[in-house]
Amino acid sequence: MGSVSKETVEQYLENNPQFTKEYFNRKLRPETIGAIFNGTKVGLEDGVSFKDLCKLEESDIVFELVKELQDDSNVEKQMHKVLQRIVALVCADRGSLFIFRSRNGIAELATRLFNVTRDSSFENNLVLPQGEIVFPLDIGVVGWTAKTKKIQNVPDVTKDVHFSKFVDKQTGYTTVNMLAAPMMQGKEILAVMMVINKIGELQFSKEDQEVFTKYLSFASLALKYSHLSYLYNVETRRSQILLCSANKVFEELTDIERQFHKALYTVRIYLNVERYSVALLDMTKQKEFFDEWPIQMGEVPPYKGPKTPDGREINFYKIIDYLLVGKEEIKVIPSPPADHWSLVSGLPTYVAVNGFICNMMNAPADEYFTFQKEPVDETGWIIKNVLSLPIVNKKEEIVGIATFYNRKDGKPFDEYDEQITETLTQFLGWSLLNTDTYDKMNKLESRKNIAAEMLMYHSKCTDKELQTILKTKEKLDKDVSDCEQKDMLKILKEELPDPSDVELYEFHFSDLDVSEFDLIKCGIRCFFEINAVIKFKIPADVLTRWMYTVRKGYRDITYHNWRHGFNVGQTMFTLLMTGKIKKYYTDLEAFAMITAAFCHDIDHRGTNNLYQLKSQAPLARLHGSSILERHHLEYSKTLLQDESINIFQNLNQRQYETVIHLMEVAIIATDLALYFKKRTMFQKIVDHVEKIENEEEAIKYISSDPTKKEIVMAMMMTGCDLSAITKPWEVQSKVALMVANEFWEQGDLERTVLQQQPIPMMDRNKADELPKLQVGFIDFVCTFVYKEFSRFHKEITPMYEGLQNNRVEWKLRADEYDAKMKLIEEQRKEEEEMAVKKG
Repeated sequence: MGSVSKETVEQYLENNPQFTKEYFNRKLRPETIGAIFNGTKVGLEDGVSFKDLCKLEESDIVFELVKELQDDSNVEKQMHKVLQRIVALVCADRGSLFIFRSRNGIAELATRLFNVTRDSSFENNLVLPQGEIVFPLDIGVVGWTAKTKKIQNVPDVTKDVHFSKFVDKQTGYTTVNMLAAPMMQGKEILAVMMVINKIGELQFSKEDQEVFTKYLSFASLALKYSHLSYLYNVETRRSQILLCSANKVFEELTDIERQFHKALYTVRIYLNVERYSVALLDMTKQKEFFDEWPIQMGEVPPYKGPKTPDGREINFYKIIDYLLVGKEEIKVIPSPPADHWSLVSGLPTYVAVNGFICNMMNAPADEYFTFQKEPVDETGWIIKNVLSLPIVNKKEEIVGIATFYNRKDGKPFDEYDEQITETLTQFLGWSLLNTDTYDKMNKLESRKNIAAEMLMYHSKCTDKELQTILKTKEKLDKDVSDCEQKDMLKILKEELPDPSDVELYEFHFSDLDVSEFDLIKCGIRCFFEINAVIKFKIPADVLTRWMYTVRKGYRDITYHNWRHGFNVGQTMFTLLMTGKIKKYYTDLEAFAMITAAFCHDIDHRGTNNLYQLKSQAPLARLHGSSILERHHLEYSKTLLQDESINIFQNLNQRQYETVIHLMEVAIIATDLALYFKKRTMFQKIVDHVEKIENEEEAIKYISSDPTKKEIVMAMMMTGCDLSAITKPWEVQSKVALMVANEFWEQGDLERTVLQQQPIPMMDRNKADELPKLQVGFIDFVCTFVYKEFSRFHKEITPMYEGLQNNRVEWKLRADEYDAKMKLIEEQRKEEEEMAVKKG
C-alpha cells in the first residue's frame, strides 16, 4: 500500500460526510471534552461497551474512580460505585461482592453487595449481617475463585461442576453465565467480585475479562487500604487490652472473681461489643464423702450431665454480666439458675465440655443452640451474633467461659475478633497462676501460724510424764529405751484400772469422780480391751505417750477439754462393745474409730466454727468448711508424724490408709452442720435392719458395704459427741452448766471483741432460758439420734431412756420458768392498768 498524503485524507473526509461525523463523535465528542473541563460525570449510554468509549471518556471514568477511592469513610460505597461501572462496561445484568473472612478456623465468603445493577441504589444492594449468604470455599464458582485465586469466566454455568444453584433457588433468579475474580493483597485474598449474565451476547468475551480485571485493580486499592486500616485497629485494640488487663490482674491477687472483673471492666471499650459475660466454673474435682453418700445409697441419681475435659461436673457458680449499650450496667449473679439467659442456650456448657472457640452469626436462628429470640431482660437488648471461648489456666483447666455478644458495627465476629478475645482469655487464664500462688502462700502462712501456736501451747508427753504411768525405772530400774516390749506391756497393764471398777463398759459412766490423770489410764485400757495393742503391735511406750499427748492437746477450757474428749472415746468404746455394734466392723476399723473419738476435739478453743469465721481466725482462712473439725483432724495426723507417738507405726501401707480415711470421716462427721445430711440415710439403714430377722444377714447388709459402715460410724460419732445429754440427771445437769458456761464465754467475746449481740443460747443475760433451750435441743437434735440407735440395737436403749428422763427434768424447769415469766408479765400489766386508772 502506497503512502497517503494529507490532501488525500482531507478529500476522502469531504466526500464522505456521514463517516466523518460518526468518526469524530466516537473519537473526540465535544460533550466529552466539555464534561471533563466542567468537572461533571460522563454518562454511559445503554448498550455501550468499553471498546466504544473514546480515550477521553475512558480517562474520565478512571479519574472519577480514583477520586472516589480517596474517600475512605465507607469502603462498601466505593465498591458499589466501582461495581456499577463494571456492570455497565461489560454489559452484565448484575454483579455482587463477596467478602472473604474466617470463623471458627473455617474460611468462607459472605455477601456484602448483592444484585448491583447500573442504576440500583447502595441501600438496596448492601447486605445486612442477618441477611448474608455465606459460601464455604468448596461450594459455588465464587468459592472456587477464592480457593484457586484465579479469575473464572464461565460461559455456561450448567456445564460447570463448581456452580451451585443455592442462590438461584433462594432468589428465583436464573444465572446463565458468570465472570468472577479474586481481589488480592499479596497472597492473601480479601474478596471476590462477580458479574453475571452478559446482555446481548451468550457469554462474557475476552475483552470483557480484560476490562473486568483492569477496573478491579482500582477497586482492590480501596479494599487493601480498608483492610490495612482494620488490621491496624485490631492490633491497637489488642495492645490496649493486654496493657490494661496486665495492669489490673497484678493489682488484684487475692480473688479470681475480683481479678477477672477488674481486668474485663477496664478493657470494655476496646472489645467493640454490646455485651459480654463471664461464667465461672466450679473447680471441685472430687465431692466430699458426705455428698457421695446420697448417691451411693441410691437416694440421688449419679451425675450424668456434661463434664469438662479434666472430668469436672459443669457447674457455673457465678456469672458476671457487662452491658455496654445504652446505660452501662454490671450484674453479678451468684449460683445462676440453669435457665438464665446467658446459660439457657447451652453454648457455655458446650464450650466448657469441648474447649472450642465458638463463633456464631445470627445465633437465634441456630437449630442446635436455643438462644432467646426476644429481649433477654428489661433493657430490651437482643442477641444477634455470639462469640464464646474458654478461659484456660496454666494447668490447661477450663476455669470459666467468656461470651461476647453483638459487634457494635452490626457485623458478625471474624477471625480477628477471635484472636483478640482469645488473647484476652489466655492472659486471664495464665494470670490465675498469680492468684493460685498467692492462695498457696496465704495457706502456708496460716499453717505456719497455727503450727507455731500449737508448739507454744502444747508439747508431747515428756519422759518424766511417761514414767508416771509406764514405771520402768521404778519396777525395772531401766529407761524405756532399754526395756523389752513384753516387760513394758506387763508393767503398763498393772497400772491400768479394772474396767468394772470404773464402769468403763457402762453407758452411764461418769468422769466426775475420776481424775484427769486416771482418765489417761482408762483410755489406754480401752485399746487393750478391743485387743488392738496385741493385734496391731502397738508399743507400750508409744501408746502411753500418745494418750498422754492427746490429753495435753486438749486445752484447759470449760467444756471441750480432755474430760469431754475422753467421754466421747469411752462412749464409742461402749457403743462398740456393750452396744454390740462392733460386729459390723473389723478390729482395725474399731481401732481407728476409738482413736478418732479420743482425738475428735483436740485443741478446741472454746468457740465454734461461726466464731472462727466472724473473727477471721487463721483456722477460718485455712479451712473452708467444718473449720474446727478439720483442725482437730490435722492436729491428730500431725501427732502421728512423730514415730515416738505414732500408734499406727506397725500397720502396713493399706492398713494405715484405711485408718486415716476412717479418722477423717469420723472426726469431720462431728460437725453438727452435717448431721441433717446423714440422719435420713441412717434411718433408712435402721429401717432395713429392723426388717431382717436373721442376725447374720443384718451383719452382712452393713459390713459388706463401706458406705453404710461409714454412715453408721458417722452417726455413732454424733451420738458420742452428744452423749452427756443421756447421762444420769445428777451428771447431765452439771455437764449442761459447763456447756452453757462455755457458750456464754463465747457470747462475751462476741459482745466485746466482735461488737456483736450474741444469740440467746450464748447470751449469759438469758441464762434463765437454759432449761427451755435444753428441751428444744433434745427435741430438735438429740431425740432422733438415740431413738434410732435404740431401734438399731436394743442394747443402746439405756441412752434413749436417759435422754427422756433428762427431758422430763428440763421440761419441768422450763415450765417453772415460763410460769414465773407469765406471772411477772401479768403483774406488769396490772401495774400499767393501775397507773392508767390513777392517771
